[in-house]
Amino acid sequence: MSTKFVSLSEEEFADEAVGIIEKAKDRGIVLRILGALAVYIHSKHEKNALEIYRRIGRFGVDKPSFTDLDLAAYGRQRGDIVKFFEKELGFSYNVLMKALFMNKRLIYFHPKNHYQVDIFFDKLEFSHDVVFGDKPGKGRLDLDYPTITLTDLVLEKIQIHQINLKDIVDLIIILYGHDVSYRDEREYINGKYIAEILADDWGFWYDAVTNLNKVKFFTDKFHSENKLAKEEKELIISRVDKLVKIIDEEPKTKKWRKRAEIGVSKPWYREVEEISDSQYTAT
Repeated sequence: MSTKFVSLSEEEFADEAVGIIEKAKDRGIVLRILGALAVYIHSKHEKNALEIYRRIGRFGVDKPSFTDLDLAAYGRQRGDIVKFFEKELGFSYNVLMKALFMNKRLIYFHPKNHYQVDIFFDKLEFSHDVVFGDKPGKGRLDLDYPTITLTDLVLEKIQIHQINLKDIVDLIIILYGHDVSYRDEREYINGKYIAEILADDWGFWYDAVTNLNKVKFFTDKFHSENKLAKEEKELIISRVDKLVKIIDEEPKTKKWRKRAEIGVSKPWYREVEEISDSQYTAT
């Protein structure tokens, strides 16, 4: 299946997405950007991070970076979000998809077909769960703006059982531009929060640590291909090691230890069914 890219420049796409978040805020609606665009926005303060992004490329050198706009929201505001996108912004939707997934997810299409919008409510449910909460003003979506937190962005990427190279590249860029800390701070990754989540879920822990090791492998590989300088490679790997150390040192729960005894002899992740382009088509 061919990849369909956003038909706007990176800056145009980022500006338009942030504009949507700001309009929603004016109406009391909490929307936050996640995925690759959130990585891009969080990296704009560090010019070299974006240079590395272009040097490596999420889909290869000289390929566009973005395929759609992913947003997180609170399910309690679902009705307001539907009105906002359909009545105010003029986005269209697929009737069947809306009927099937509205409680968990909404899929919209730009009026000029520039891009598609996926809105996820309260949590991401893929290989493992990344929970945002369901109460405006009290959930994790309120900790950052206009994106989800860097911490949740890392969790979004490391939860993927069959991780793609583009997601590894995203993690490389995040870790190049941001250090790991022990609390929620803007432009820092809260390693303690990540460790606490993984310490109660062996399956999530297993995939997360596996993926962080893949980040180290590809960081070395990109350095050997002259796509990363030595000091860039060393900084990224040092931050991966710092995060893994925090994860390792976090005491594991009884639930974690019990599941660890079973190991990989039974599935430890959720199978994720991809939705085809034909299913996405607006009516």
